[in-house]
Amino acid sequence: LWQSTNDKWDTRIRATANFVGNANGQRFEGDGSGHGTHVASIAAGGAQNPDGTWDSIAPAAKLVAVRAFAANGAGSYLDVIEALNWIVANRGRHDIRVLNLSFSATPQSHYWDDPLNQAVMKAWQAGIVVVTSAGNAGPIPMTIGVPGNVPYVITTGAITDNYTPYDGTDDRLASFSAVGPTHEGFVKPDLVAPGGHMVGTMPANSYLATLKPEASLNKNDLFTMSGTSQAAGVVTGVVALMLQSNPSLTP
Repeated sequence: LWQSTNDKWDTRIRATANFVGNANGQRFEGDGSGHGTHVASIAAGGAQNPDGTWDSIAPAAKLVAVRAFAANGAGSYLDVIEALNWIVANRGRHDIRVLNLSFSATPQSHYWDDPLNQAVMKAWQAGIVVVTSAGNAGPIPMTIGVPGNVPYVITTGAITDNYTPYDGTDDRLASFSAVGPTHEGFVKPDLVAPGGHMVGTMPANSYLATLKPEASLNKNDLFTMSGTSQAAGVVTGVVALMLQSNPSLTP
């Protein structure tokens, strides 16, 4: 995660853990990919506009950053499962109430047999609200990925405003947004949120920023991305506000 205004860690970050390769949960210093920072900045970034408005949904939320993917976006089931187990084990220590899982893999089995999904369901059983991205394999039916195919999580698809943010009449499902049903017959995604050309913070030297320099706004490390990952970031921020308003809410 990145604090663009002064190049320092966001003081709202309670803890970090790194499970890429053999890191075994050690603290990490920065986001080599940029994807995690972008999603987190949409959900709970601290950037403020001159008029006093915020560029994120829940700018006062506390953050716990857990890394399970390499800078190029590659990851393994083992790393992600270890990260999820750490989150469940430390949920009380860091008051983890909502978990964003903005990633997607192709299902290889029934959702209940998938080991990553089993770890996700343990987080849900522990009282953590889990928000996942639907995946970007749409618009073909039955393209919902893992862990979005778990019926207990909030699976988020993406809509686009067609570059007319003040006109809702032309909003539509983004062409890339994965759709259901799942292979088990569950209706997914559960809801949709803005995910087209979303502006968020990203380190200028991160993998994605250097891979697609045309998406950089050349101002305060702002970067434009589209995806159900970004839509899941929006919903994650909304869930944080809901839990702030009513802490007794359950997954």
